[in-house]
Amino acid sequence: MAKVSPSTDHPFLDVTGKTLLVANRSEIAIRVFRAANELHMRTIAVYAEEDRFSIHRFKADQAYVVGRGKGPVGAYLDIQSIIGLALDRGVDMIHPGYGFLAENAHFARACQDAGLTFVGPRPELLEMMGDKTAARALAIKLGVPVLPGTEEAVDNRAEAIKVAKKIGFPLIIKAAFGGGGRGMRVVRKEGDLVALLDEARSEAGRAFGNPAVFLEKYVPRAKHIEVQILGDAHGSVLHLHERDCSVQRRHQKVVEVAPSINLPDEVRADLCDAAVKIARGIGYNNAGTVEFLYDYDRHEWFFIEMNPRIQVEHTVTEQITGIDLVRSQILVAAGARLHGPELALPAQEAVPRNGFAVQCRVTTEDPANGFTPNYGKIVTYRSAAGFGVRLDSGMGTTGSTITPFYDSLLVKITTSGQTFPVALDRMHRALREFRIRGVKTNMPFLENVVTNPVFRSGDATTTFIDKTPALFEFKPRRDRASKLMQFLADVSINGNAEAKGYRPPSRLAPAPLPGVDLRVDPPAGSRQQLLKLGPEKFAEWTRKQKRALFTDTTFRDAHQSLLATRVRTHDMLLVADAVARRTPELFSLEMWGGATFDAAMRFLREDPWERLRALRKKVPNICFQMLFRGSNAVGYSNYPPNVVAGFVRHAAESGMDIFRIFDSLNDLSNMRAAMEAVRETNAVCEGTICYTGDIVDPRRTKYSLKYYVKLAKELEKMGAHFMAIKDMAGLCRPFAARALLKALRAETDLPLHFHTHDTSGVNAASVLAAIESGADVVDSAISSMSGSTSQPNLNSLVAALQHAPQDSGLDLDTLNEFADYWERVRTFYAPFDTAPRTGSAEVYLHEMPGGQFTNLKEQAASMGLAHRWPEIARCYAEVNQLFGDIVKVTPSSKVVGDMALFLFTRGIKPADVPNLPPGTPFPESVKDMLAGGLGEPIGGWPKDVVKAVLGKAKAKPARAAKVSLPAVRKELAAKLKHAPDEDELYSHLMYPDVFAAFNKFAREFGDVSVLPTPAFFYGLKPGEEIAVEIEQGKTLFIKLVNLGPVDKDGHRIVFFELNGMPREVTITDKSLQTTKKVRRKADAAKPLEIGAPIPGMITNLDHGTGAKLAKGDKILTMEAMKMQTTIYAPCDGAIDELFVASGDAVDAGDLLVKMRA
Repeated sequence: MAKVSPSTDHPFLDVTGKTLLVANRSEIAIRVFRAANELHMRTIAVYAEEDRFSIHRFKADQAYVVGRGKGPVGAYLDIQSIIGLALDRGVDMIHPGYGFLAENAHFARACQDAGLTFVGPRPELLEMMGDKTAARALAIKLGVPVLPGTEEAVDNRAEAIKVAKKIGFPLIIKAAFGGGGRGMRVVRKEGDLVALLDEARSEAGRAFGNPAVFLEKYVPRAKHIEVQILGDAHGSVLHLHERDCSVQRRHQKVVEVAPSINLPDEVRADLCDAAVKIARGIGYNNAGTVEFLYDYDRHEWFFIEMNPRIQVEHTVTEQITGIDLVRSQILVAAGARLHGPELALPAQEAVPRNGFAVQCRVTTEDPANGFTPNYGKIVTYRSAAGFGVRLDSGMGTTGSTITPFYDSLLVKITTSGQTFPVALDRMHRALREFRIRGVKTNMPFLENVVTNPVFRSGDATTTFIDKTPALFEFKPRRDRASKLMQFLADVSINGNAEAKGYRPPSRLAPAPLPGVDLRVDPPAGSRQQLLKLGPEKFAEWTRKQKRALFTDTTFRDAHQSLLATRVRTHDMLLVADAVARRTPELFSLEMWGGATFDAAMRFLREDPWERLRALRKKVPNICFQMLFRGSNAVGYSNYPPNVVAGFVRHAAESGMDIFRIFDSLNDLSNMRAAMEAVRETNAVCEGTICYTGDIVDPRRTKYSLKYYVKLAKELEKMGAHFMAIKDMAGLCRPFAARALLKALRAETDLPLHFHTHDTSGVNAASVLAAIESGADVVDSAISSMSGSTSQPNLNSLVAALQHAPQDSGLDLDTLNEFADYWERVRTFYAPFDTAPRTGSAEVYLHEMPGGQFTNLKEQAASMGLAHRWPEIARCYAEVNQLFGDIVKVTPSSKVVGDMALFLFTRGIKPADVPNLPPGTPFPESVKDMLAGGLGEPIGGWPKDVVKAVLGKAKAKPARAAKVSLPAVRKELAAKLKHAPDEDELYSHLMYPDVFAAFNKFAREFGDVSVLPTPAFFYGLKPGEEIAVEIEQGKTLFIKLVNLGPVDKDGHRIVFFELNGMPREVTITDKSLQTTKKVRRKADAAKPLEIGAPIPGMITNLDHGTGAKLAKGDKILTMEAMKMQTTIYAPCDGAIDELFVASGDAVDAGDLLVKMRA
């Protein structure tokens, strides 16, 4: 670099000890304070009363309020107050920053008149160049090309229309006395001119105190190039190269680059020369920017304006030149020369241009919602750092409150590198490194910009954002820690509704995990046999096994039967590694389907598909088995065959191996679609017979041995690979089991799989009898999760078979260790553990399946009827007889339960149902079943009951009509705001309302399945800390520190430590009632209800109640962060009701106006 020897003709200018006041706020005020501090100056900040917590006032030596009573913006425009304060406090210099009074000649002159040094150009230059029409005239005079436009400010509609026709459309309206995109509108056709002119003038008046505007030709494909100028009071002018500011939204710059990419060198030189020519032509004496528009198609350039102030984007110029512009401003204002000893700037040809720099403006705006301004408290602020990263922040700190009164800028990130791609990659890294929680920001949008190929190529123009919809395709921000703490805070204050008010008397200790060596891969097991052999050969392999094969139901039916299907994925995953490595001899794990599918979403707020895949990853070696309700799939009504087939296919692809397919009435026609679908995969089709009655009782002839054998033969013909006997209520007594299995073994060579429940207390004997009589596989549960309404005891059955020909090979010590784990886990679910503690012969009376028993008992308790349970159980048995003694398996067992509760709570005896009057409001599930919704039981439905329940209603076909899956996808995509994946599609098809509620919960609280179970159900106690693994290798340590007191609005602040750092969450205490006014929300489904598109303040009402409007007429204006938004009439009509007044603050979605057509 060439050096200029410091002049010895002038003494060194020293500003040490002088006092500088910054008449601005936030980021730019802090930037100026830092430069002044390096010059050893004293600093003074000013602030509005509403801005008293802004960080800039703490960065100065002193800070004082100005403009009392003038409002949040008006205070910073109060010239008299600012000048008065400066004189009172012995200020020497005033720096205006940018915005507010930065380009106000009256302010500069007031400073001059008061003997204060204004850090900026002379007042007459501000008048000349701040008035964009005057600046145009100067450029024309100096021979610099300008866009066709007005020579003077326009404030008359007629004149504007006349000039606009001369210029031609499209044209652009700009504020004559300010910038930053305010007061700027693009007019594409003549009909829009008047309305947009009014908007532009109004916004300009609010932002700059002067509504004057000018008009000029609009260039659709243009680059916005600006040249940084620095001049002194001694006639010297330098340009510090150019910047590309083409990436703009609403004419506000978003991303800036220095130097410009793909700009021809001759154009670059011409622009810089023109900028210097203009600055010299007026004797410019501080930092300023000369702005040009480069027509990307015609390769022409035009002067558009000069900004006589420091610019937001000055940082990129500083990075490539190494010249501190703000320091230079102060010294130039103090009288220093550009090439003097204080600044020592090089000659023009030697001004450095090292590498590339990029600036991104991080704002508190929501890019996914039209860049709606967002405000509130920043609960977490973790910034980026490292080589080549510069941050200029104003409100960027944890605890700061973002208000709607000011510009939404939070922090400016400037990165630099030797090449443009390096600078961009560094910016992308910095954006990803940031963590800002509590307010939404535009960082996802900025990430899309800096990774966009068009932007990276340097070809972005001023319409880049408008014409690149991909910039608005955002990956959902997970924000997992904040969401989990929100959930934990809510549960800690208000409880988990599922826990029914139960709170453990003391902290629940973690369950003892079984030992396991994770360095050893799981041994090969049954799944490897299935994958190697295929389902038919796998069935043959099963038949050849001499040992008894066991299915462990602990992961599904055991907890469905004991704990109302409430066991969470978290507790299964903790033991899954040990199960895979220490019990590979298991035939299968029954771990999915049935009631667990909807219960996972409905009660546990978990995704059942994620459970399947997470367990599959942990247990790759043991076959997974699910319960599939034939045409009911995993739901409670019939689904179309293509939905059933699609569900089966997706489940198999997600890791399911064995489909136990049954029908709740043993109507085999309801199983056909599912069985055919399974056979089209590589999974096992287990055709299932539901057992009821008692085959050894000669009085009960409806469900005889002959009946079951006939069903088995039919299932074999339908293509079953395995045959299952499903004794859901535990009715199959030991002698019945022996007779049934012997008979089936004599009729089929398919593997036989026996399932029962130990509700009576003797069904372990039934399992042993089944094994002895030909069963190949039997179901049981880990001892601490067995017995009662669950399955018989796996540990005891394994022990009973030791040293016998059917010895299972399972290690009993391992099973006992698993039992210790599940015994402790079971205590976590105390509110749901309502199953009988012992077996009971009562089951032979009511014949209630295990899962139905606990669920119905739970329902009865919720209705205050727990003390009358024996009567309800008897009523259940009587309803079964009323229906003709049916097979009772979900969903038919649930329908019997619905009817029993309906009758019991109304004091109606089941035998009296045929005599009830028409119109009795029977449960919908009962009407659906008797209309044929679940199929036909053997012998049909009792006609008198059907008549009493259905009246004249016609029966419905048991087979649901085929649905269009593409149409369902489209409908669901509209609801989700993204294309649904297969998980979402089939969850929606099974349970649309449950899935919608689950999806809403997940958006608010994230994946709560990662929380320890006690924390999920009961929250945390003060001082309690939990470790939460949100993904492999990422663990959050969350500690509840304290629960704050209730404020007047019923809110509490919950204090956490997250990974040792303080965090706060505000929760409404639902136990308290408040009188806080809540505004009604507009109903999006009602087009005549007009809601606030953004949160902000109502600034003007154009019409009152009853006013007649035409479509497109202005109704009101509102403002947020100094950006004005106009609300127009959506149709012809009249204002029926106004819900706001001028000055009201509103949130997004609040109802503003109700119209009538």
